[in-house]
Amino acid sequence: MRDPLTVPRRDPDSLRAWVLSDGKAGTENQCLGLAEAVGIPFVAKRLAVRAPWRFLPAGLAARVTMPPFERTLAAVSDRLNPPWPDLVIASGRQSVPYAIALRRAARGRTFVVQVQNPRVDPALFDLVVPPRHDRVAGPNVVPTLGALTRITPARLAEAAREFAPRLAHLPRPLFAVLIGGSNRSYRLTAAAMAVLIGGLGMLTASGAGLAVTASRRTGPANVEALRAALNDRSAVIWDGSAPNPYFGYLALADAIVVTADSVSMTSEACTTGKPVYVAALPGGAAKFRDFHAALADAGCTRPFRGPIQPFTPARLDETARVAAIVRARLGLR
Repeated sequence: MRDPLTVPRRDPDSLRAWVLSDGKAGTENQCLGLAEAVGIPFVAKRLAVRAPWRFLPAGLAARVTMPPFERTLAAVSDRLNPPWPDLVIASGRQSVPYAIALRRAARGRTFVVQVQNPRVDPALFDLVVPPRHDRVAGPNVVPTLGALTRITPARLAEAAREFAPRLAHLPRPLFAVLIGGSNRSYRLTAAAMAVLIGGLGMLTASGAGLAVTASRRTGPANVEALRAALNDRSAVIWDGSAPNPYFGYLALADAIVVTADSVSMTSEACTTGKPVYVAALPGGAAKFRDFHAALADAGCTRPFRGPIQPFTPARLDETARVAAIVRARLGLR
């Protein structure tokens, strides 16, 4: 790993970066957030890998992937051709062998950051940024308490200006409610949805307003139950039409309720610096339990059970912390 004291100071605008991902929002947004925070002009490249290479384990794929990449990338994939960039920020299983191959091809001239757990030796990259609950260790590993995000004060301020008129009729305090759904670890059952709806009803009964977003994982039946229960309450439920009010809801809320199934949504909520209340769902896994316990211990979150106790949270700002490390390693002014 490069010694920042030996790297000459450079102008960020003189460098170029690539963001590599498979296009999945959860992984791509972490890379985009880090790239934006580092401040180097960048291009996002979405990878689509041909069979049989896309089915190979990351470690094996890393040993057989090398430029030129046309034989392994599908026609719909963005191209990876020299000149190689100064910085690569990558995430997702499909990106791992290409990030490693780019680093080798550039012969040390490209600084490669792999976000999340690559499930191969971290020494194959310049920097690895996994979530703390994955327990990855190494001299070039920078674990984060939560996921990297694109939340910044400037982005929130812009979203607040755009969406304030749409929420002006709702009473204060205003709660942004971020509802995920079933995944490999959690189940948003009808019973769990009923418990969540009951807690939200307690908030509106106390005089609060709700700005609610649901995801595709929430499920039509759960969304309909939510609409029916909050129909005559002080609530707005996003119907899925553009524009997406997600940043606006985060910006304008006084506090946030988020379901426990999403590391990304919980991290984004905590990055606002506002009180965050986590609604439990049936299921869970050790890494989720570790993640939520760490946020609670850090003073970022509290559980949501309907009635809430106001608190002053600690603000999560892992993206800025990691960006500062990357800038130092690149020798940026």
